[in-house]
Amino acid sequence: MSIEKVREYFNSYGIENKILEFPVSSATVELAAKALNTEGCRIAKTLSFSVNDSPILIVTAGDAKIDNKKYKTFFGIKAKMLTFDEVEEKIGHAVGGVCPFAVNDDVKVYLDESIRRFDTVFPACGSSNSAIELTPEELEKYSAAFIQWIDVCKLPE
Repeated sequence: MSIEKVREYFNSYGIENKILEFPVSSATVELAAKALNTEGCRIAKTLSFSVNDSPILIVTAGDAKIDNKKYKTFFGIKAKMLTFDEVEEKIGHAVGGVCPFAVNDDVKVYLDESIRRFDTVFPACGSSNSAIELTPEELEKYSAAFIQWIDVCKLPE
């Protein structure tokens, strides 16, 4: 199970006990916010894309949306999300539990600036009923294949 991979990964940092598990689903921003009793914007959603046939993850604030123009300017190509069926195979976690921790070796992780406006955020931990509370700095530190902070999102008006 993916959450066990994440637990093992976090064990090397001594933070495996910080993983929160819920009796209800946290597979979407709305469900995670409800399970955590927090605002949806503080959920760190992890989106899966393909760039030149290589899998990447972009972690954004829960209320942020990919801005296609910013994405194309940064990556040089149009945004192409992985299909539901591709996600688990290419990333290492199933949809609903995708996170930047304990991912497949060839996955690159980018963190969007939309996260930096919060003291802490809640990314998933490999299952559809888990999360961990981290500062943006901790999220960067623990993200398996962190490349860089980017600005490819737009926030609600």
